[in-house]
Amino acid sequence: MGDVLWVFVSSMLVNNFTLIMFLGLCPFLGVSNKVDTGLRMGAANIFVLVLTSIAVSFLNKFVLVSAPYLRLISFIVVIASLVQIVEMAIKKLSPTLFRELGIYLPLITTNCAILGLAQFQTSRGYDFTEGLAFALGGGLGLMLALVLMASIREHLELADVPSVLKGVGFVLVLAGTLSLAFMGFAGLFSAS
Repeated sequence: MGDVLWVFVSSMLVNNFTLIMFLGLCPFLGVSNKVDTGLRMGAANIFVLVLTSIAVSFLNKFVLVSAPYLRLISFIVVIASLVQIVEMAIKKLSPTLFRELGIYLPLITTNCAILGLAQFQTSRGYDFTEGLAFALGGGLGLMLALVLMASIREHLELADVPSVLKGVGFVLVLAGTLSLAFMGFAGLFSAS
């Protein structure tokens, strides 16, 4: 149980896909204007990450044992299929969210955090439960990054800031600052 908890906490904070590994930056920078949208995009990513983890566990155990050279293409096919399912479900269940997410929803397919999960889960040799903990922690970490950035950006819209601090440049400065803050978790957990 301790290993599963460590995998979860590590993927969420210490090795955060977005703020430490710089994976999944497209939705991080593009959909982080509103907290509500960030939460929903984070939930969609968590769903795809968990389903990808389950599929990768199955593929590694039963299919790719005899054909490891098909690993990358198999992961890409699985991820693209899962994202299509999520996109159809969101379009049917919440057309408003579908419009808010816009192009960023199908871009989950090319979100390197999803492919990174599949590759890391395989290379680290995680079993099924560790893979699920890795997917949940990674997804929650991505959601946390989205919500933190969105809340700061919402607050800055209401604040009286100089015009030079508005725009993409300042968003990148904020992202760098959040990244530095999350790097502090590495020292915290490596000492224990």
